[in-house]
Amino acid sequence: MRYPKLRELKEAIKALIEGPYTSKFPYEPHKPYERFRGKPEFHEDDCMGCTACVSVCPSDALSFRDEIVNGKAKRMLKYQMDLCIFCGQCQANCPTEKGIMLSQEFDLATTGKREDLKQEIKKELLLCECCQEVIAPYDQILWVAKKLGPLCFSNTSLMVSYLKELTLTLEEKPSPKEKCEFMRSDRIKILCPRCRREAVLKS
Repeated sequence: MRYPKLRELKEAIKALIEGPYTSKFPYEPHKPYERFRGKPEFHEDDCMGCTACVSVCPSDALSFRDEIVNGKAKRMLKYQMDLCIFCGQCQANCPTEKGIMLSQEFDLATTGKREDLKQEIKKELLLCECCQEVIAPYDQILWVAKKLGPLCFSNTSLMVSYLKELTLTLEEKPSPKEKCEFMRSDRIKILCPRCRREAVLKS
C-alpha cells in the first residue's frame, strides 16, 4: 500500500482549517495579477492607426481596411476576440505604447454572435493632394511631427499637416487630376512620395 506524502497531508490539513485555495469567483469578483494578459482593447485617443499591431499579430485577430468615399478616407481597425491568443505582441509593438493595451478583463465567455466579439475604431487618412493616394493616418503624421519637433519643418507634408493642426494655414480643397502639371508652388503641398519626386524634378 502506498502512503501519502507528508507534504500532501500537510496541505490537506491546511486546506481543512483555512479553507480552499481557489477563488470564490463567480460568487465574488476576482482580481487578476497586475501582469495578467487579458483582453486587448483599442484606446482611440492614443491609437494613431499605423497598423503596427496588425503586422505582428500571429493569429490574425487584428485587421484593417481603408475606405475612400467622396474624397474622404478612413481606416477601420478591427479586433476579433475569438481569434486572439492574448500573446501581448500588439501592446509590445505599439509605437505610442498606449494605442492598444491588454486589460484585466478575463471573464470573456459568451453565447452571443461572433459580431459581438469585435471592437472597431476609425482613423482619418491623409491623401495626396494630387493623385489622392493614401499617405498615412492623420494622427500618425502629427505624432511623427511632434516627435521630430523643429525638424519636422524639413519635410513639407509633415510641416503643412502640423500647421493645419495649429490652424495656421488656409483651408483649400485639393483638386485631384488624372495627370498633375506640377508648378513650383505645388512643392508646398501634402504629396505622396511619387508625386513629390515628380514635383521636385518637373518644377
